[in-house]
Amino acid sequence: NADRLNITKVDIGNQDILDIVCGAPNVKAGQKVPVATVGSILYDGEESFQIKKSKIRGEVSEGMICGEDELGLGDATDGIMVLDDNVKVGTLASEYFKVKNDTIFEIGLTPNRSDAMGHFGVARDLKTVLNYNGSNLDLCLPDVKEFKKDNNDLDISVDIEDSELCPRYSGITISGVKIGPSPEWLQNRLKSIGLSPINNIVDITNFVLHETGQPLHAFDISKITGNKIVVTTVKANTKFITLDEIERKLSADDLMICNAKKPLCIAGVFGGLHAGVTSSTIDIFLESAYFSAVSIRKTAKRHNLTTDASFRFERGCDPNMTIYALKRAALLITEIC
Repeated sequence: NADRLNITKVDIGNQDILDIVCGAPNVKAGQKVPVATVGSILYDGEESFQIKKSKIRGEVSEGMICGEDELGLGDATDGIMVLDDNVKVGTLASEYFKVKNDTIFEIGLTPNRSDAMGHFGVARDLKTVLNYNGSNLDLCLPDVKEFKKDNNDLDISVDIEDSELCPRYSGITISGVKIGPSPEWLQNRLKSIGLSPINNIVDITNFVLHETGQPLHAFDISKITGNKIVVTTVKANTKFITLDEIERKLSADDLMICNAKKPLCIAGVFGGLHAGVTSSTIDIFLESAYFSAVSIRKTAKRHNLTTDASFRFERGCDPNMTIYALKRAALLITEIC
């Protein structure tokens, strides 16, 4: 009694054949598919819902054949996932998709504790209280001693015009990168804290941000006109298109990361649409800086922008972490990209 619904007979490998109503346009007999049985809990964004035995247009449905969006495995919404023909019927989806079990600590973070806005900071607090209670623990940070400069082929000069708004700025160029999906372990780490993987470069900067509390930003060097980075303010009402494709009018008080001719990024807040890493990027300039907390907070509020970077900068980052985070990210980029 419906044009777009099918009743399917589904074998889930335990001798039960389930009747499941499915509205996906790509459902066909003989497919291997992921099935959420009655009692399974799925998530629609932040909200959870439980699969129940139900009646749809008069027919009993005993589960749900899932699309990748319903399993948090992608954004496709045009049908169900069709798996390899050789997968064994009854295999747990967690095994097939190599889902990792993990423990997540949720902490109550007050605005004055910017030092704990990264895994290192939280670990440092845990070490302190555990050692006070009798443990003998050390804080073990990933080693960056293998970091070294290979060449000077891509020399980018940096000119800081306002050292009060930007007391510290560091950067490095990395050539010959290949943009693509991150390895599975990195994607899983990001997903475990609610971040969506984008590409290997962006994923690494996000990973190091949440690890160290130090925001990073990667620029496509082909967009750095004159091989020069200028940290400065620009004229009031200068038009600038951010990564969300919104054109904004800048204030004369907004600190900007510019090339020799035009702005590339709202410093510490949000990148520009035409300067970021894309699938065609070959060479990157990686930035790790310390910006004035007051300046970043005013700019973020002025443009109604709150990002992971601005959230940390406007509360005060550790100026001694900029070089370590830069080396940590550079080593990961040379290893992965």
